Amino acid sequence: MEEFKNTKNELDKELEQFVKLLNKILPHYHQLLKRSDLSQDELKNLGEIEHYLIGVNAKIMEIKGKLEQDLFGQSLHVYYTLKENAKNGDPTSKLKLEKMREAFVEALESGDVMNYN
Repeated sequence: MEEFKNTKNELDKELEQFVKLLNKILPHYHQLLKRSDLSQDELKNLGEIEHYLIGVNAKIMEIKGKLEQDLFGQSLHVYYTLKENAKNGDPTSKLKLEKMREAFVEALESGDVMNYN
């Protein structure tokens, strides 16, 4: 559990740093976009920033996809495996399934998970 807390804190710091750096780039990008009389250097700079941001967006989408696949795909796999084992009479699976359901309900009630149905 301690390793998770350390990793979580480290990841939080990295994400905050990422947002800070992105917030440095975006205003300059927006400023260049609004102007119609750009010099060649400014036009080149705008293109470089835009190209970079497209790459950043692609990386973010890749991370998002991986998280969704790992989180929800693995959770569903575990849930249905436990459900099948519980249905077949495994008492350990019944307990784990009940804990998983309770955790999900708690997450829904607290707003940590959103139900789109």
